[in-house]
Amino acid sequence: QVQLVESGGGLVQTGGSLRLSCAVSGRTFSSYVMGWFRQVPGKDREFVATIARSGDITQYANSVKGRFTISRDNAKNTVYLQMNSLKPEDTAVYYCAAKYAVGIWTIEARYDYWGQGTQVTVSS
Repeated sequence: QVQLVESGGGLVQTGGSLRLSCAVSGRTFSSYVMGWFRQVPGKDREFVATIARSGDITQYANSVKGRFTISRDNAKNTVYLQMNSLKPEDTAVYYCAAKYAVGIWTIEARYDYWGQGTQVTVSS
């Protein structure tokens, strides 16, 4: 069983920064593609970023490109999401997800494991 635990969410002003972390346990972390998604009440969960197993390939949603950076430390079994220049529209619950696969994946339904989520609130 794979367990994912997010941390690092909170309240920040517009233009501020936060770094989310997702600690993964249970299986070989380096065998998993990792992704970040987010969801606001009343809307579907949306893709934010994904990173390949070795960390050499990443992909971002257009809405966060140039502001967010996904990275991973396979020695620490942790994936990160550095969020800069935050906007009120970035307010959401952020989830990390893991998929036992190669490449990168942007489709929510394809991921195998999910964390419980961490709230990010950006005030205007």
